[in-house]
Amino acid sequence: MREFSYEKASDVSGAVALLDADPEARFLAGGTNLVDLMKSGVERPTRLVDVRELPLDLIETEADGGLRIGATVTNSDLAAHPEVRRRYPMLAQAVLAGASGQLRNMATVGGNLLQRTRCAYFTDLSKPCNKRTPGSGCAAIRGEHHNHAVLGASEHCVAVHPSDMGVALAALDGVVHFETADGPDALPIGWFYLPVGETPHRETALPPGALITHVSLPATPVAAHSRYRKVRERASYAFAIGSVAAALDVRDGAVHDVRLAYGAVASRPWRARAAERVLTGARADADAFAAAADAELAAARPLAHNEYKVTLMRNLTVAVLSELAEEANR
Repeated sequence: MREFSYEKASDVSGAVALLDADPEARFLAGGTNLVDLMKSGVERPTRLVDVRELPLDLIETEADGGLRIGATVTNSDLAAHPEVRRRYPMLAQAVLAGASGQLRNMATVGGNLLQRTRCAYFTDLSKPCNKRTPGSGCAAIRGEHHNHAVLGASEHCVAVHPSDMGVALAALDGVVHFETADGPDALPIGWFYLPVGETPHRETALPPGALITHVSLPATPVAAHSRYRKVRERASYAFAIGSVAAALDVRDGAVHDVRLAYGAVASRPWRARAAERVLTGARADADAFAAAADAELAAARPLAHNEYKVTLMRNLTVAVLSELAEEANR
C-alpha cells in the first residue's frame, strides 16, 4: 500500500492551494470512484484533500431563472429536489438510473462529472491502456469490447464514459464552474469533455488542480418535457450499454424544439446535434425520429462485437421521442 496524507479543506481557495502545491494530490468528496481506483492501483495520490464539508451543497434558483447545483450535492439529493424533478425531469431520472441508493447517498455532482471509464482494461494493471499509461496501446480494440464506443473513438481508445448524469447535462447545455489558483472559470459541458483523439488520458479540459464548485443549468422551457431512458444488461444497477436523454416541444404536430444526447456510445456524453437538426421543424412522428437517429448514427464506426449498439440506439431514440410526442398530444 502506498502511503498518503489526508487533510480536510476549510475553504475553496485553501483546497485549491493544496493541490496547486502538490500535483499528485486529489480532491475527495464521496470517494465512490476514486477510492476504488486507489484500491486497484490506478490512482496513487500522495494526499487526499477532503472537500465534502465545503459550502457547495446547495441547489438554488438563479436570477435568470436557471438552476445552480453545488458540486457536493449528493446524487440522492439532486434526484429528489422538487425543482429538478419539475423543470429538468431527465436529470432526476438519469441520476436515479445510476448506481444503487447507497452509492447515490455518497456520490456527488462534481465527482460524477469526473468519474473515470469502467473499461476492464483500464483497471487491470497487467494490460495495456492508453488512458492509464499513454502510449502503451488499447487492449480493448482486439479484446472484450461489446460495451465500447461506436461514435467518436480512435485507434488509441474505444472506452465509453460511464456517467448517466453527464448525458442529461449534455442535453440540457449545463455549464461546469470551477475554481483555480488564478480564480473562478467555467466551461460549457460540451467543451468540458475532450475528444479522445490521440490523448485519451486527457479526459476533460479542467485545468490541473481545479476544483469544481457548481453546475449551472439554463432556464430552458423544453427541459420540463423530457425523459432519460437507459438500457443495461441487468435490472439491478449497472452501467448503460446505451442511453438517451431527450426533451421535445411539439406544436401543431411539428417539432418546435428538441434536445438529444446519447450515453455509453462514446468517450464522453454525446450530444446528438445531427439528429436535432433533422428533427427541428419536422413532423413529430416515428419516421422522422428514425431519420434523425440514422443521421446521427451515420458516423458510427462499430467494432467486431458492438455493432448491436447502432440498432439499439436507433430504436431507443425512436421509442423515447415517440413517448414524448404522444404525451404532448394528450
